[in-house]
Amino acid sequence: MRTSTSSEHVEVIIIGAGFAGLGMGMRLARENTHSFLILERATEVGGTWRDNTYPGVACDVPSQLYSFSFRPKPDWSRVFAPGAEIAEYLRECARDEGLLPCIRFSTELLEARWDAQKSLWRLTTSGGDYTARVLVTAAGRLSEPRLPVVPGLESFTGHAFHTAAWRHDVSLEGLRVGIVGTGASAVQLVPAVAEQAAELVVFQRSAPYIVPRHDRVYTSDEKRGFRDHPEALEAARSEYYWAAEEGFAQKLDGSASARRHRDLALGHLHTQVEDPVLRSAATPDYEIGCKRVLFSNDYYPALARPNVTLEPSPVASIDGPRVVLASGTEFDLDVLILATGFHTTELPFASRIVGRGSGDDDRDGDGGGPETLADHWSEGMTAYASTVVHGFPNLFIIDGPNASLGHNSAITMIETQIEYIAGALAHRARSDDSEGHSDNSGVLEVSALAEAEYTAELDADSASTVWLTGGCRSWYVDTRSGRQTLLWPGPAHTFQAKNGVFDPAPFAGSAVTRAIR
Repeated sequence: MRTSTSSEHVEVIIIGAGFAGLGMGMRLARENTHSFLILERATEVGGTWRDNTYPGVACDVPSQLYSFSFRPKPDWSRVFAPGAEIAEYLRECARDEGLLPCIRFSTELLEARWDAQKSLWRLTTSGGDYTARVLVTAAGRLSEPRLPVVPGLESFTGHAFHTAAWRHDVSLEGLRVGIVGTGASAVQLVPAVAEQAAELVVFQRSAPYIVPRHDRVYTSDEKRGFRDHPEALEAARSEYYWAAEEGFAQKLDGSASARRHRDLALGHLHTQVEDPVLRSAATPDYEIGCKRVLFSNDYYPALARPNVTLEPSPVASIDGPRVVLASGTEFDLDVLILATGFHTTELPFASRIVGRGSGDDDRDGDGGGPETLADHWSEGMTAYASTVVHGFPNLFIIDGPNASLGHNSAITMIETQIEYIAGALAHRARSDDSEGHSDNSGVLEVSALAEAEYTAELDADSASTVWLTGGCRSWYVDTRSGRQTLLWPGPAHTFQAKNGVFDPAPFAGSAVTRAIR
């Protein structure tokens, strides 16, 4: 930690060194027009792929598509890359693109507060103070593990840990193990644990839909071909992209595509599970797509193993080694693994960002004081272009409100937002030139009306999707308002078309727009 009382100043500060933060940093480094830093609370880059190291962790998007279009990787080992390989890809990006000197590791954001007089962000971190004209959050939605609220959890006498904080020092050989949850992490994890544990109990609140995983190893000839013929690599990426785009129709309530997808998933279940009791317990009771559809060829066979029990009942309480279910069934366990997901609709970093207040040019006339981003999002996340928020000048959010996908690659969305932010930065630069770099130049704040209209449009588009009509409880929906705030309610290419180019019109009242006029 620096001991100096002065603040380090750069033009742009990025929070997080996962896919989004590194992608933004790579863009800025290549353009070489803005000074920037990346603040990372961990000791290395990688984001969720650094943190999640549980057995079986892998991507469910094809490798060629789950990588930067501007930094393709011809030698992925498999169609669906293992997590460790993705983490290494990100380390290579940071190293080879020269980003490491621009990253401040072990530096956690404690508060970011807008200074209206100086038109900049003041950041307090665990590694010292910083100021920046522009703040970009790239913390992601899979960065804060969500722990279940279970009476007595702290009393568990064995080892208890979340999948995102895997205990590699704990051997599961010959032990009684419980896994709480049946989402994406659990479906990847269960087969590996089933081979080690003497007894495995899977606690299921609701059954997932699972479809076949068409994975395989890439041959040496294929990897050589991708390396020697970049156009072949681009063609493979394009093929995967457009095939995935067809999947959005599966998210529309009552569509023929959704029915076909449901038949595929249930057919997969019936083929792999013969026991009618187990098959019934593993059959979802909601519409396909309401929750994330998973990919696996070995989860159902693992459930059928003699040492594995699927319990279709949530955990009600814990007392020492004993786990009690809502059904009344009890199990004594040695290890409890929490595959309970992440905080996705209420992002923890939002409470640490303080925007403009009533004394800071209160353009909307609400008379209120400074509010946190969490206050602004008290009824669910909102942002114009899924990136900028009224009341928070020069703040850009990557992978925030309605900027994720349920059918295609998240990297597509990240790159689109990076393009939007790069356009905004270029717009600011023109304002700085016109005003001679005054303290009040370069301030971009989207109007409240633009944010509200954009949000209303997305809410209307979400209304006909299975995310809201499918009869499930999912991490896509904010429980405070019932709004679907996580996913883009359309194909990925429509997000690119709508939000891929910065448009200054919704920022009409900003200092930067007035200056250019």
